[in-house]
Amino acid sequence: MTNPVPQQPTPPKTSGGLWRSTFIVSALTLLSRIAGLVRDMVFMNLFGAGRLMDAFLVAFKIPNFLRRLFAEGAFSQAFVPVLTEVKTQKGDKEVRRLINHVAGTLTVIIGGLSVVAIVFAPAIIFIFAPGFRNDAFQFQLASDMLRITFPYLLLISLTAFAGGILNTYQRFGVSSFTPVLLNLTMIGCAIWLSPLLSQPIMALAWGVLIAGIVQLGFQWVPLRKMNLMPRFRPNFKDPEVKRILTLMIPAMFGVSVSQINLLLDTVLASFLMPGSVSWLYTADRLTELPLGLIGIAVATVILPTLSAKHASKSDAEFRATIDWAMRVIVMVGLPASLALGVLAEPLMAALFHHGQFTEIDVLKSAAALQALAGGILAFMLIKVFAPAFYARQDMKTPVRIGIIAMVANMVLNLILVWPLQHVGLSLASTLAAFINAGLLYKGLHQNGIYRMQKPWLGLMLRFLIANSVMVALLLWITPSIDWWFDAAVWPRVGYVLLICLAGAASYGAALLATGFRPRHIRHP
Repeated sequence: MTNPVPQQPTPPKTSGGLWRSTFIVSALTLLSRIAGLVRDMVFMNLFGAGRLMDAFLVAFKIPNFLRRLFAEGAFSQAFVPVLTEVKTQKGDKEVRRLINHVAGTLTVIIGGLSVVAIVFAPAIIFIFAPGFRNDAFQFQLASDMLRITFPYLLLISLTAFAGGILNTYQRFGVSSFTPVLLNLTMIGCAIWLSPLLSQPIMALAWGVLIAGIVQLGFQWVPLRKMNLMPRFRPNFKDPEVKRILTLMIPAMFGVSVSQINLLLDTVLASFLMPGSVSWLYTADRLTELPLGLIGIAVATVILPTLSAKHASKSDAEFRATIDWAMRVIVMVGLPASLALGVLAEPLMAALFHHGQFTEIDVLKSAAALQALAGGILAFMLIKVFAPAFYARQDMKTPVRIGIIAMVANMVLNLILVWPLQHVGLSLASTLAAFINAGLLYKGLHQNGIYRMQKPWLGLMLRFLIANSVMVALLLWITPSIDWWFDAAVWPRVGYVLLICLAGAASYGAALLATGFRPRHIRHP
């Protein structure tokens, strides 16, 4: 006898509900990002920033890029609004039908793509890292690792599918913790499996595949308890499945333009000096910390909420949710962007300057981080503005804007890469992100979906004063780069943490001194 699906609350209307969900996602995402930094520290310590690490990063970045494009990007943005609508309007029986059909259809599509990728791995490496063709060993190594890492795309797509269901039912904790398992698994393989292999860095590729299995199994358990375990029944004729697939196509561009831009950076970086791919990777990883902590956390929480508000035609609450998300994003994203720019060299030295990661690697990575840090606020705003369109099942506007931003990034890449090398690629991504975010807001404004009101003037003045205080303090208390190179690892790590805490405290104190209060970021 089948147990009924537990009835879960609809997306929260109160500030407490949104803040509670955001805190859960943010805290677990912080744990994941910390584990990710430890993972990267282990990688750079063991293998450095050279041709071997460049080969692995390309082999990992390709399925990881497609994960963000399909699984966490286009698929989630298309699947969650449709699932929310079916849950709200049609009930549990139709929810189970949709889950079964989507699981089967998704497996057929991504599974077929994985088989093709395994067979044609060298051609894919040639497309995404054409500069590797000048080094036969590096090219073959990247191809071999891609054959191992690419099936991760199917595993993580099904993991994102399970996460979409859990998020729709307000179960944010499980899916937010899942990335921690990826980092822990890869750390374990780097430390214990690599010494057992003739080519040690191959352990990282096997770690990706093993992590995909672990992540999927972890999210399958709560689905079973909720009686929402999918039965894989492909059905391309199911009207909701067809709608999801239709929505996915433009969403791949609209929500994942920043990822496409970063992948284009990898293509051009493969032509630059050895280590360029690794320098860009370490810079990107540090920007992912605030982006994941707040940007992705807020986007994860508001998508089901916005979808439910649109389905129930609650336009005022829809706008209020966007405004609340924007206030949170600006409050955190702006100081994060400035702090990463000021502390780029200390952070790189504290986290990565040991083992095979040299002083030159620190300086090169820090320069890329300074250029990329300027776009953190824009990257975060995209995470808020794009879901506002997808919750309304409007894919045309974001895709049009996404294409414009992607073309702008390509042009800027070609203009900036020659005089600035890898730093030019990071700067181009930042500029393209601001173009993307600006055009998305313009679309919301022109369509009457959301417009910033007068209270924002007072808020922005408070944010400007508080950020000025924080930057002045950071510049005053941060030692020169020579100190960071000469100090031992743990003093470096401890001192950079103290500097970050001092910066955060000064920012918070300055905000309060300007009259900022919690009510200014409270959801109505």
